[in-house]
Amino acid sequence: MVTDTLTYARNHRGDFLGELIELLRIPSISTLPEHKADVQAAAGWLADKLAAVGLENIKILPTPGHPVVYADWLHAGSDAPTVIIYGHYDVQPPDPLDEWLTPPFEPTIKGDKIYGRGTADDKGQFFAHVAAVESYLKTAGRLPVNVKFMLEGEEELGSTHLEEFVQEHLELLRADVALISDTGILDPDTPALITSVRGLVYMEVTLRGSSRDLHSGIYGGAVENPLNAMTQLLGSLRDAAGRVTIPGFYDKVRELTPAEREAINNGRFTEANVLAETGAPALFGEAGYTLAERVGARPTLDIHGIRGGFVGQGQKTVIPAAITAKVSMRLVADQDAAEIVELFTRHVTAICPKTMTITVETLSAKPGAMVDMSAPAIEAAAQAYEQVFGRRPLFVREGGSIPVVGMFTHLLHAPVVMMGFGLPDDGLHSPNEKFHLPNFYRGIETSIRYFELLAGPAGN
Repeated sequence: MVTDTLTYARNHRGDFLGELIELLRIPSISTLPEHKADVQAAAGWLADKLAAVGLENIKILPTPGHPVVYADWLHAGSDAPTVIIYGHYDVQPPDPLDEWLTPPFEPTIKGDKIYGRGTADDKGQFFAHVAAVESYLKTAGRLPVNVKFMLEGEEELGSTHLEEFVQEHLELLRADVALISDTGILDPDTPALITSVRGLVYMEVTLRGSSRDLHSGIYGGAVENPLNAMTQLLGSLRDAAGRVTIPGFYDKVRELTPAEREAINNGRFTEANVLAETGAPALFGEAGYTLAERVGARPTLDIHGIRGGFVGQGQKTVIPAAITAKVSMRLVADQDAAEIVELFTRHVTAICPKTMTITVETLSAKPGAMVDMSAPAIEAAAQAYEQVFGRRPLFVREGGSIPVVGMFTHLLHAPVVMMGFGLPDDGLHSPNEKFHLPNFYRGIETSIRYFELLAGPAGN
């Protein structure tokens, strides 16, 4: 059965690529209200495609924000495992537009790469599984496993309404395994399975020093400038060694065991590689930990923006009435997101100068998650990679955050397989995002192999 399925996938690569290009042309930017109709259009396009593939129970399920697209095929039998496949069809804004070499929503193929917003994050990656399912149903007429698709439209918003959605639809989404392709591999020939993802707490802090903007000549030296106060407050949140200074922040951070340190320091994540990928003049991070450990196994705190004051051309001598800053913290699996919100809020409130009033708002609070590496679903994924790429994957801790991983782990109690096909230089969230087309085609075949291996002898 699998031979015919693989042959179909290889013979229809052009069709799959053409359909992916159609999806990529839809500017489904979830963060911009003016693109709400485009997000809806992408959901509708996917629903039509899943129906054409042969999936059933197609639903575009509403949330308070953008919808979730659901579909399933549940005829493999009660003894066969059920796999829920997650992906997100929303994308980041393309800004800055003047740095794109090709139009972000007119996918362009150059050599073995396709350029455009959403190519690797995440339309190209999850569409590989759609193509794999089509290849089975158009050849064998059946799948070796039961399959459910859950495709969301708010991942780039922090999956704002997804946890509530999952809780409300637990029975609909119930599965034995969760499969996610929203990560990457180390290079075109070195696959990787992600063993953990960090959580994300995103906060917004506002300091107000007066009821209106003030003339700095009249009031300077008498009324504190919120911009000065904010920069001092933010600067105190990390010390010179890169450690977060919030009391209690590290209390639940578990130190790596010798075996874990050996596994994470596999030599593939090097200073030279990161310098080349980022263009940074030098690297920075928490003292006492290697580069791989700082990215994959340690929490962080970063400032993402400060809003307020005057930033136009020329000069304006104004003391702004208020300043707002956006701050995020990446959390390792043992940290509790709600607790970190409380610790952060308590600390910045305590160090706020008496010359200011402070407001603290939580924009996102999602936990990290660890993968049970002993789960049969993980070994099946390792074998699938090996059959297609010719080598077993390395096991890697992911520095980024994928909110749904924690949700599937804690709400569905299903092992999560993070089977990515992106590359480190794909430019996620940046101009000139791309996807390596050989990875797209290998991704389809890896998915086909994975379903076969996960089913075991009973499914073949």
